[in-house]
Amino acid sequence: MQSQILFLLKILLLSALVSALIKYVAPYFAIAPTSLNAAIAVSLPPIALGGLLLWRDRQKK
Repeated sequence: MQSQILFLLKILLLSALVSALIKYVAPYFAIAPTSLNAAIAVSLPPIALGGLLLWRDRQKK
């Protein structure tokens, strides 16, 4: 039970940190609202996750 609460607190803290970075730091990086930037923002997370899963699969073998 203690480890589950600790895990949830870590996730909550990480989420708050990312939220604060987006709110206070992201406005300093002016990114133009173009189709290319939108495509990159949508495509990058699945590609990164796929690469991570592929890397983990290769490590197990």
